[in-house]
Amino acid sequence: MSRPAGWVPAFWLDIFDELLYDDNELDYGDEWNLNFNYTQTDEITKVQRKRGWKVYSHCAFGKFQCGACRKTWRSARAVVLFRYRVRNGRGTVIMRPFGQACRQCQDGAFYLPGFTRKEVEHALLRLFSKIRKNCYGEEESDEASSTSSAKVWTKPHEAALCEACRLGICCLEDE
Repeated sequence: MSRPAGWVPAFWLDIFDELLYDDNELDYGDEWNLNFNYTQTDEITKVQRKRGWKVYSHCAFGKFQCGACRKTWRSARAVVLFRYRVRNGRGTVIMRPFGQACRQCQDGAFYLPGFTRKEVEHALLRLFSKIRKNCYGEEESDEASSTSSAKVWTKPHEAALCEACRLGICCLEDE
């Protein structure tokens, strides 16, 4: 199994492009791109909704490392938020990963997760399934939901150390 590195946007961009262009995941003739915004939330205004924006929140297995003490930990609740739309032949995805704070340091800093290739592919395939359904009117495939790995919650989730929990968008409801 490949070990996740820290947060690497280029890793997500490369896999996004591979799935899009090599595997033709969104084969509708529109040009899609992936961007990052580290302040976006899951709220969409009426104006944004009218402009076609949709939101998808994904919960994945991630690995975190404290920038101060270098301690590492894994979490089955590494949250990534996607905002997406297609307009005038151009599709845009804006992504935000959410961090977790170190239990040991309690310094209030949130550290962004690293992911394995398998987790990134899974997150993007689920996103593409949502895009096909919400932007192109396709039925959501059973395949997209069945590719989800059964999450095993090994430790209690520490909401006080989770950036997504603090914003009310963590995946606790998945339990």
